[in-house]
Amino acid sequence: MPNFKYVAYSKEGKEIKGVVEAEDKEEAAFKVKEQGNMVIKVDSESALDKDINISFGKKKASSRDLSVFCRQFVSISTAGVAIVDALEMLADQTENKALQSAIYNVKNSVQKGETLAGSMRQQNGIFPDLMVNMVEAGETSGNLETAFERMAIQFEKSTKIQQLVKKSMIYPIALTVVVVGVVILMMAFVVPTFSDMYKDMDQELPALTRGVVALSDFIVQKWYIVIAIIVGCIVAYKAAMTTDAGKYFMADLKRKIPIFGKLTVKSASAQFARNLSTLTAAGISMIEALETVAKTMPNLRFKDAVLDAKEKVAQGRPLSEPLKASGIFPNMIVHMIGIGEETGNMDDMLITAATYFEEEVEAATEQVSAVIEPLLIVVMAGIVGVIIMSVLIPMFGMYSLAGGGEV
Repeated sequence: MPNFKYVAYSKEGKEIKGVVEAEDKEEAAFKVKEQGNMVIKVDSESALDKDINISFGKKKASSRDLSVFCRQFVSISTAGVAIVDALEMLADQTENKALQSAIYNVKNSVQKGETLAGSMRQQNGIFPDLMVNMVEAGETSGNLETAFERMAIQFEKSTKIQQLVKKSMIYPIALTVVVVGVVILMMAFVVPTFSDMYKDMDQELPALTRGVVALSDFIVQKWYIVIAIIVGCIVAYKAAMTTDAGKYFMADLKRKIPIFGKLTVKSASAQFARNLSTLTAAGISMIEALETVAKTMPNLRFKDAVLDAKEKVAQGRPLSEPLKASGIFPNMIVHMIGIGEETGNMDDMLITAATYFEEEVEAATEQVSAVIEPLLIVVMAGIVGVIIMSVLIPMFGMYSLAGGGEV
């Protein structure tokens, strides 16, 4: 179903902009009017708009955006402000356009008598299932502020873990780009300069020099083939990621790859424990909580393990058994959940496990940085050193011949 951009005025006279799914412009305008707005303009979403949305990530709100939203909602609502007015105030000061539009839509739905959770569920995935279920539990129990407070903590923890993982990847990626750039510059400009000089020499070039010169000639003369190979690899990767085999292969690779594998497992374990503790503490049943948590797992193997655990728990088996049988969760989290089941203190044990693995993620991030940085520097020095030596070795030979056998 296509998307349509709209500009409208709310009942309060404020201009609002957003995107709505509809079969045609008439249906899009009708949907906007249903929310109590006065439609000013409706246009088809162009390809340029879609690219911008994809490039800048405006289709969904980030964990940081949602944590700020939850914190502000708690502050405003505890001050005695009505939910509709609180949503109006939050929408006015939200910078993320997708989230802002969603909050306006939620406000309009709540004004019509819809529940807050139900209104949030209708916003095309802007609000994650974890948050919607928590809000629903908060509305049912009458502890809506508590639900938003817990979600604020949840999103803050998620943001911290995401930033730690990104931090561990930024330096290796940046250094890799530098290495590739330096090698390309040397092969495209430095080596050809010396290879022209070597053509006038009456001595056979060393195997290393011949290999580097041949590679340089290929890059300079057949650059389009290099680009075609790179593009082909990207296309093949994207095509593979649309298949189950490709997705599971990548999920296994992320778990088992040296250095980064432990970080993946610990990050997933922290996310599992934190999300599950947040939901169960709000009174959501274990089966429903596991269903929601499975959707938040970034690794397909962990998602399948949680869904399998949900089925086993529904059959009356303790949660620790299927988690252990999966073979992908660390023994620490399995033991802690088992203790929680035996003592009846599952919530506290999940929080303890979440805190433990969040600290482990931080430590693993530091270890990754400590190992990867010098390793990449050595690799870069080795590659550049090989290219330089391939250039200098024939020069040493030329000087040796010119000096009568003396260097």
